[in-house]
Amino acid sequence: MTTTALRASAPATEEPSGGPAHAKLILAIICISYFMVILDNSIVFTGLPQIRSTMGFSETSLSWITNAYVLVFGGLLLLGARAGDLFGHRRTFLFSLVVFSLTSLLVGAAQTQWWLIGARALQGIGAAVLAPSALSLLVRSFAEGEARNRAMAAYSAVAGLGAALGLVVGGLAADLISWRAGFFLNVPIGIVMMVLAMRFLPETTRRRGRFDVTGALLATLGSTALVLGIVNAADAGWTAPATLIPLAAGAAMMALFVRVEQRAAQPIVPLRLFASRERSGAYITRMLYMGAMIGFFFFTAQFVQSVYHWTPLQAGLSFLPMTLVNFAFAVQVPRLLDRLSRPLVLLTGVVLTLAGMVWLRRLDVHTPYLTGIALPMVLVGAGQGLALAPLTSSGVDGVAPADAGAGSGLVNTVHQIGSALSLSILTAAAAAVSAGHAAADIAARSGTALTGSAVLLALALLAVLTLIVPSQATRNERNV
Repeated sequence: MTTTALRASAPATEEPSGGPAHAKLILAIICISYFMVILDNSIVFTGLPQIRSTMGFSETSLSWITNAYVLVFGGLLLLGARAGDLFGHRRTFLFSLVVFSLTSLLVGAAQTQWWLIGARALQGIGAAVLAPSALSLLVRSFAEGEARNRAMAAYSAVAGLGAALGLVVGGLAADLISWRAGFFLNVPIGIVMMVLAMRFLPETTRRRGRFDVTGALLATLGSTALVLGIVNAADAGWTAPATLIPLAAGAAMMALFVRVEQRAAQPIVPLRLFASRERSGAYITRMLYMGAMIGFFFFTAQFVQSVYHWTPLQAGLSFLPMTLVNFAFAVQVPRLLDRLSRPLVLLTGVVLTLAGMVWLRRLDVHTPYLTGIALPMVLVGAGQGLALAPLTSSGVDGVAPADAGAGSGLVNTVHQIGSALSLSILTAAAAAVSAGHAAADIAARSGTALTGSAVLLALALLAVLTLIVPSQATRNERNV
């Protein structure tokens, strides 16, 4: 059956509806809730030095505070997306808010390394259900075209601003109270969103089906094993059994995952989603792009605290040049998309981000903040503000209603899995660098990691040029 036919057969409740005021309220609920998820991806970054000193984390084990969250988040996103299709996206959205709020309490109350890492993993479960439900509700509430472009721009701006503002909020909380305060803040926000969601969000039609639990477990365990092997390489070396065994197991499980999805009656990742060259390019580009960005946040936040000896609040505020420019460009994206092609806007965003990252990679102990960090951050912020909205749209446009949950889940999955895999690679590369004393080590490791981020962005640029841009050209030729 064609995509057009599938759309035509979709139930009426699946079609975008609601007046302007109602639509704006729906968008606000979705964006604020998603903001919490993205915020908690980065809120710990400015608190990492404080966490490391109070809980005794090593340089490499520190990355698990982030990876535990993003791995479970990314691995179970596909199952979370399927839950929305089976039980209704409003119902699963409410469930995810409850889980996310409660597990945020556990994170804030953590007293040991394993408690903190375990609570972050549980928090990832709530995020894995919330993110695809939010995006699916957005897609169903706004028709393709100008309305969805504007909604997607707001959603994507939240993704960019959440990551940047998480550093500010985390720094403010760590400096004035404790790194824990940022997580406790999720609880009252979550409660307010639950009340509003029950009152205003429409329910979607439930579909019959089953969970592809095998596929979800293979995706989660496979990606976790790959990250474990890469992290172990930093301490044990690339040829050690502690490295090779999890890497081999992870590769085997990911290969088995593809085979299971090919045979499953109702897979969590319908392989037909990759039939579109543009969508496939969007998935690859997003994985590489967000992998570069998480390395930027993780290492730059530690650099300004360890080399400049800034407080967590100062470290968070140091990202304001990027945050403000990001927002300024993100809100202009709908207007730009009315005048320019989506691939051109995306291409410009990736190029600007790459230029900023190449500039940033030159960090050392003598790098001044203004010319060495703040100015390149302006380029990075402008690039992210331009790139995320068209990248998200390219990942979900043209997906049949029956695959809406899986399609939106896959967009978020490649985002999180790409972040986890890339952070583990960048951490392993950075750990191999030593300059003799603490501040110089942090500076040298940050420079190495940001060089790796620049490489990831160069690969993202290649994916845009070879997959997304040609698909747009082909579409234009067909429309002539």
